[in-house]
Amino acid sequence: MTSRLDLRGLKCPLPVLHTRKALRGLAPGAVLVVTCTDPMTAIDIPHLLHESGDALEAEERQGDLLVFTIRRGASGSP
Repeated sequence: MTSRLDLRGLKCPLPVLHTRKALRGLAPGAVLVVTCTDPMTAIDIPHLLHESGDALEAEERQGDLLVFTIRRGASGSP
């Protein structure tokens, strides 16, 4: 099952904070698709995932939107 998180219009650090909270609520292996408009998320979300042990499966730009596909890691931080 894929969860979606629409964070359009939010500015740093809110997209990362909401993403972290959403990931904590997911089971290992679950997928989260995050949509953002803040250009800083292109740096911040991959950094968060590096620290948490979750995997960035895809990152794409759709105009002003950044869309991240994230898989919850087996050993992601609680």
